[in-house]
Amino acid sequence: MATNRTFTMLKPDAVENGHTGAILDKINAAGFRIVALKKTQMTKANAEAFYAVHNERPFFGELVEFMTRGPVVAAILEKDNAVDDFRTLIGATNPADAAEGTIRKLYATSMGENAVHGSDSDENAQIEGNFHFSGREQF
Repeated sequence: MATNRTFTMLKPDAVENGHTGAILDKINAAGFRIVALKKTQMTKANAEAFYAVHNERPFFGELVEFMTRGPVVAAILEKDNAVDDFRTLIGATNPADAAEGTIRKLYATSMGENAVHGSDSDENAQIEGNFHFSGREQF
C-alpha cells in the first residue's frame, strides 16, 4: 500500500539560482502539504551517507561535491499517492527529457544539476525524511 508522504530536497543549484520560492509554489499548487521544511547544508559525511546507494557509481564523488557546495531545502510532503505524483511533478532526471511544466524542465540546467531530489519509493521516502528530520520536526 502506498504511503501519503514523500521527501524532496531542493538542490544547491536551485537554491543558488533563487528558485526556492517558485519551486515551493509549484509543490503547493500541485496539492502537496508541506509537513516538514528546512534550509540546511549537508557535510561531506552527510552527502556520502544520503547517497550511499550510489557509492560505486562513477559520478559519486562529483555528486557529493555538488550536494555540499551550498545550502539545500529539505521537505517532507504529504498527499495521496505522494511518491508517484511528486516524481511526475519533478520530471525526468535529464531536463532535456522532462515534460513541459515539470520542475526540472523549468529549473534544472543539466542532468547533474537537476534542481530537485524526489524519493523513488515509499520506503526511501521514509528513510530520507527521517535522515533530515527528527520526529518532532514532522507535523
